[in-house]
Amino acid sequence: MSHAGLGEWHPFAPAALHALLGAQSARWWIAGGQALELFAGRSWREHADLDAGILRADQPRVFAALEGWELHAAEDAELRLLRPGEVAPSSANSIWCRRGAHEPWGFELLLDAHDGDDWVFRRDAAVRMPLRELVRLGPGGCPYLRPEVQLLYKAKQRRAKDEADFAAVAPLLDPDPRRWLRAALARIHPSHPWLARPELAR
Repeated sequence: MSHAGLGEWHPFAPAALHALLGAQSARWWIAGGQALELFAGRSWREHADLDAGILRADQPRVFAALEGWELHAAEDAELRLLRPGEVAPSSANSIWCRRGAHEPWGFELLLDAHDGDDWVFRRDAAVRMPLRELVRLGPGGCPYLRPEVQLLYKAKQRRAKDEADFAAVAPLLDPDPRRWLRAALARIHPSHPWLARPELAR
């Protein structure tokens, strides 16, 4: 969702979000371009925001760690303030978070689905992965989304930053993650140009 006209962002650093959410019991992970940079161990571009993922079912537990924060469900390019104890509607896939009404946005929570012990891709439930394998740990134990899963999310829009992320990360994938991404792309986006790229053909 575009940030235009929705307020200023001062995005958290991944380590700062880890300090905020690390003590609560629900799964969470850094997502977006910064997850890919945690995997690669370097940065190659600036970031206007910070994305983090949680399971939709875990909203109450995560929100308990954000008591006093403003949480806004994002849907159709609009934001709606959630009341204390309220969770996002099923039609909203993300929540913007800030410390108060006059504070900048700090991070966005992306809501993911699961089926038992499996993470489920919300655009096609046939694409899934065991939850125990979904997240890797970066410096200081900061959790981040596996790179092949993050690249699958990025494949939909193919913005300049998504192409830069693919170019930086795809050559670093081990054979099994590369095969998983290739198979998922072939199912979701069968004519996607990335499928012809040598980084995925190896």
